[in-house]
Order: sequence, then C-alpha cells, then structure tokens
Amino acid sequence: MVFPTSATVVFASPRALPDPDELAGRVVVLDLAFAADGLGTSFEQTTLRFIRGLGPRLAAWVDHHDHERHVDFRGDQRFLLATKAEHGACPEMITPALVREAGPIDTIVCHLDLDGLYAAAKWLLGGSEPYAGADQDAHAVDTRVGSPGPIGEMVDHALRAHFRDTALKHRIVRWLVGGLQDREHRAVIAQAATDFQAMARETERLARLYERRGRAVFVDAQRLARGPFDKTLLLLLGQAQAEVAVVREAGMVTAAAAYDSGVDFVRLLGLGGGMPTRVSLPERRLKELFEKLNG
Repeated sequence: MVFPTSATVVFASPRALPDPDELAGRVVVLDLAFAADGLGTSFEQTTLRFIRGLGPRLAAWVDHHDHERHVDFRGDQRFLLATKAEHGACPEMITPALVREAGPIDTIVCHLDLDGLYAAAKWLLGGSEPYAGADQDAHAVDTRVGSPGPIGEMVDHALRAHFRDTALKHRIVRWLVGGLQDREHRAVIAQAATDFQAMARETERLARLYERRGRAVFVDAQRLARGPFDKTLLLLLGQAQAEVAVVREAGMVTAAAAYDSGVDFVRLLGLGGGMPTRVSLPERRLKELFEKLNG
C-alpha cells in the first residue's frame, strides 16, 4: 500500500521474504530477524539470498533479534542490528538521524506484528513516534513486560484476533501515520479488537489444562482447543504457573519464558538465531525440548 510519502509497505516474516525483484526502488527492512538454520530454514538460502537480491538498493536493515550472523555485517553501515536484551522492540531503534542518513526510500519491508507496524509508521514519519508513548507500547507488547497504553492494547488485540488480515495491517499503519485522526480507521480497528475477547475466554480455558513437565508446563492445544485462541496469552498464562510454558498447535510446539528470565532457547537448542525467550519448533522436537530443559 502506498502512503503519502510514496513509500510502499510490504509485510513479511523471517522465513517468508518477498521476491527482491518485485520490490520497487530503495528498500528499508524493519524488525525482520535473520532466518535461523536451527529452525529448518537456511540463512544463506533465505536471508542472505534476499540481501544479495536487493544489492545496493538495500538502504537500511534495522532489527533487534539475536543471531550469530550479525557479526558478518558489522562493517556495513546499512545494518543496525541489536539483540533482544539491548532493544526490546524495533521502533525505539529508529531515530530521525537514522531516517535522514538512509535517504529517500521507495519500499518498507517490515514484520507483520505490532512491533513491525509501529516501526514502519515511525519510519514514514521521519523517525517520530505516531503518538506519545508509541515506543513504550511497542516495547511492552513485544517483551510482554509491563502493559501497553489503551492505543497499544487496542492495536495489539486487533492484530492478535485477525493476524492474517493484511488489509487491517495496512489500515493500522495508515491510521498511525495519520496521527490517529481518521475515525473510520479507528472504528474498524476497535471492532477488530473486540473479537479478541472470545479468543481470550477460550485461551483461559486452555490455560487451566496445563500439565507440569519439570521446569515447564505443557498444553496440547492441537487436541484440546474448541475454537480460536491466542497463543501469546496462553503462553503468558502458562508462565504464571512455571518458568517455561510450552504449547502444541498445528504440528508445531512453541516454548516461551519471561523476557527477563535468563532462559535462552536459541543456545539451549542450538538454533543459531531468533528470540532467546520464545521459539517455535516442529513437534518432533518436543521430547528433545523437555530433555534439555530438565536435563
């Protein structure tokens, strides 16, 4: 979608990057982690191929997810790479000076969560927050430490209830860039957020079904879920019961620990990169996960 600045916003994930040849002009990449070899994707065939495909059209890459290959780009001024411990969220890394130094851009490729959308909006606004406290909201949502304000909570709930709705994501970015002035955008986002309540009730029911597994609790949502639920909330409710929460769903298992817990799944499981306190793995690695957690 094209915004008044003439930049096009494209949503992506670390393992599902767009074709560089289909991206217009100079490109900025925001809040997209490097692909982790240990999660079944190759850094060389995914991230590096994308970087090479963009070539000199890559204006900047800003990210805050741990990865062992960050060191390869320390000499390239286009890359501003941090760890999750250094920056809990991506928008706080974006400054007016950074936007100026990158120069004119034509396309923003960002992660499809709140953190990525807020980063894109901030870049479109020249490095300024779309509203006072937006950076803090993104930090609270991405780290799950503290609580976001009412705007951040509404956007977070809307995205979690409709995480596959690309049109909603574009609407959110447009609303943010417009200074929250568009009433129609706000009404649609608010309505989407109300759908989160039904998901929350199912999530709370599943949380009562957690089973203790050593340092962790585990729930097989793939077998027990009766309807849509919010995995992030389910993991947080599990962390209230044990150091680590593990959820099985759709052939994958997701493990999560508190942002400040000191747990490092990337190192524990030899993943090579990703978020230290939250990982998703093929369900065949569930036994290995528990063995290494409790070994």
